[in-house]
Amino acid sequence: MNERIIIVGGGLIGLLSAYFLHQKGQAVVLLDKGKLGKESSWAGGGIISPLYPWHYPDEVSQLSTYGQQHYPALCQTLAQKTGIDPEWIQSGLLMLGLDELDSAQQWAQQTATELQVIDNRQALDKIEAALHPQFEQALWMPTIAQIRNPRLLKALKHYLHSTSIDIREHTAVSDIQLNQYGEAIAVVTQKGHIAADKIIISSGAWSAQLPILQNIDFKVKPVAGEMILFKAAPQRLKRILLHQGRYLIPRQDGRIICGSTLAFNNFDKHIYAETKRSLCETAYQLAPFLKTAHIEHHWCGLRPASPNGVPYIGEHPHIPNIYLNTGHYRYGVTMGLGSVKLLVDTLMGQPSFLDMQAFAVQSERLSSAEFQL
Repeated sequence: MNERIIIVGGGLIGLLSAYFLHQKGQAVVLLDKGKLGKESSWAGGGIISPLYPWHYPDEVSQLSTYGQQHYPALCQTLAQKTGIDPEWIQSGLLMLGLDELDSAQQWAQQTATELQVIDNRQALDKIEAALHPQFEQALWMPTIAQIRNPRLLKALKHYLHSTSIDIREHTAVSDIQLNQYGEAIAVVTQKGHIAADKIIISSGAWSAQLPILQNIDFKVKPVAGEMILFKAAPQRLKRILLHQGRYLIPRQDGRIICGSTLAFNNFDKHIYAETKRSLCETAYQLAPFLKTAHIEHHWCGLRPASPNGVPYIGEHPHIPNIYLNTGHYRYGVTMGLGSVKLLVDTLMGQPSFLDMQAFAVQSERLSSAEFQL
């Protein structure tokens, strides 16, 4: 039976949800308080892997693995249908240093992920010649890929606009209307009520502001992250480099992203000169040639962090036709495809490829030091 499903939030999670629900014949209304895909989804780096996967619960790796397996086909389809290539590239990831070797190898064995120990400079040069000569050891993950997330968003938006999906930008949802039986029947916006059979909340860092979520054990808070963008020659840097939590990501056209910082500043999206200097120091430490590269852009995004990095996916604990898909922290692109697959299967009454219990709102999430929630 076709149902009218309202999606609150037009970032990557919302766009992917609309894409797959439309393919299943559902009537979709996609709402965003601003413009589609202009918040955290746009601001991130697009690495299809957690930075240090063994730091997170298994569910993060499981969702990431789904994305690694299925993003290539999605990107190919979108490129064919829209003419916009999301630039899925298997760059590989170099984690510089061997400080967490035992944990990394144990994780790699458990997840069947290819992980090589590089312990001499000659071998490193063969993988990435632009790397600063001070580095002589690394963990090499050759299968890790990246997506140029602004292009992925652009392709999805282009495709969705060609369909019957009702897309309404600049339409903020302030509340959800319930009937006498406690079921959601409409979303409340400044432009009026919009009737719904089911509602998906995928508003990222803003999800917790909805009144319907403030009386349950639901914690999603913004974590700001600043990044800078260099313009260099194509193929000057070929691999994703990671060191002490910061990274360089080389794009196909030669642009290189350096990120990112962590700041628990509520909804503050200001950029700071001191942060820019710190990111530049990181970039020059990893790839010295960037000292002569032009810095094109400096920006800040707000990540939606849950207490332990595991997103909230599934039904509202008390209202059966409200669903959540939020709290992906730094890994909205990384986990997005898998999390949308889980939720769409749930809405369609189909079996899930993972146990949904771990993602449920009511499942306990022990706060880790990284999140400070």
